[in-house]
Amino acid sequence: MTLSLYDSYRRSKQKFTPQKPGEVTIYCCGPTVYAPPHIGNARAAVVADSLVRLMRHHYGRDKVRYARNFTDIDDKIMKAARDEGVEIGVITDRATQIYLDGLDALGCERPDMAPRATEHIEGMQALVSALLDRGHAYEGQGHILFDVNSFEAYGALSGLDRDAIIAGARVEVAPYKRDAADFVLWKPSADDEPGWDVPADWPISGRGRPGWHLECSAMIRSVLGETIDIHLGGQDLRFPHHENEIAQSCCGAETGGIPLANYWVHNGMLRLSGEKMSKSVGNIETPQELLERWPGEALRFALLSAHYRQPLDWSDDLIGAARTQLDGFYRIIDGVDDAVAPDERFVAALGDDLNTPQAIAVLHDLRNSAAHGDTAAAARLRASGRLLGLFGVSSAEWFQGGADGDLSADDIEALIAERLDARKSRDFARADAIRDELTAKGIILEDGPQGVTWRRG
Repeated sequence: MTLSLYDSYRRSKQKFTPQKPGEVTIYCCGPTVYAPPHIGNARAAVVADSLVRLMRHHYGRDKVRYARNFTDIDDKIMKAARDEGVEIGVITDRATQIYLDGLDALGCERPDMAPRATEHIEGMQALVSALLDRGHAYEGQGHILFDVNSFEAYGALSGLDRDAIIAGARVEVAPYKRDAADFVLWKPSADDEPGWDVPADWPISGRGRPGWHLECSAMIRSVLGETIDIHLGGQDLRFPHHENEIAQSCCGAETGGIPLANYWVHNGMLRLSGEKMSKSVGNIETPQELLERWPGEALRFALLSAHYRQPLDWSDDLIGAARTQLDGFYRIIDGVDDAVAPDERFVAALGDDLNTPQAIAVLHDLRNSAAHGDTAAAARLRASGRLLGLFGVSSAEWFQGGADGDLSADDIEALIAERLDARKSRDFARADAIRDELTAKGIILEDGPQGVTWRRG
């Protein structure tokens, strides 16, 4: 398989070559765990999961190391804890579990490593010390800041000019900065705020906590090494977060100047009613809310229906179309041979910068062949879909499973039994009413010589 990825740093599609032959290291920026994530946040995780599955298919499962972090110390977390009157651990543990439950339902495999920021404070402080020693960081009113003018390549990832950098998202203007674009590595903590004692040789004293950007650099170094193969995240993280990660990691590297990542992969944003999904705006849908109405696999398929680098307009129509397509696939793959490889065209499409629309087109081509009696095509259809994290249940489970808000299988079976009793009693009006009730809820009954079977329409 030839694998190419669009590298945001070089702004072009590049052939993928791991730095260590036959082994791959991947990092995806995870959530700040202060509130339930929205489905736009989940897109980054689904894209990363799909890429990791492809890499494991090609290199072998034990040759790919994948990490996705949890930011569990942050001003938003502290505010949420104050608002509820609880310790921050209550907030972070709850939000972390909600995030994991949602991704489990979307078919995302758990990463090999899931570092939490608070577990890597020592590594963060070591990185700050290195930056101070090399003249890339300075003190300002109890803060330690990174000096962007000390790093000549600052801005190379985002491609922003000087004015755009200063005006950019999440850049805090403060009087203690030498330059408006400088960013905080370490900030002081009040007595009632979480904090850690700083090293004795720093130009500040007392307790403090890390800045947001510092955390990922230290966690990557700790669990994967100073240079990794692939760094993923949403397009909104390209600046300032990933730009700042590059600056502090390159300047703080023990060998000096080595890149943080050899490939930067950014997914496009989800839009709801024409606007980017955002918690601050309030135009969001969470996986948990959506799972009350839709199967998780339908949500995953919808997220993969557009190329990962493109924006995606999110709607019930999109999810409904995804579910309908999955219905068609599940009718074909029931009982087919498991011991086959994915279709070569499907793998090639994914290898071309994770081109999921083209890969899905191959799935439809296989379905059409299978519908005309090609059992080998049906087997390749199933194997191909599974490579992309689809077809995780049997056909019976798919058609009878439903979403949380649907009638349960037990409820449906009870109504079918009641309908059977009504027919035996010649109460055909009641029997027809039950069928109509089930039909209205999307349940299709099929009367046959072996009894009644059902599926969700």
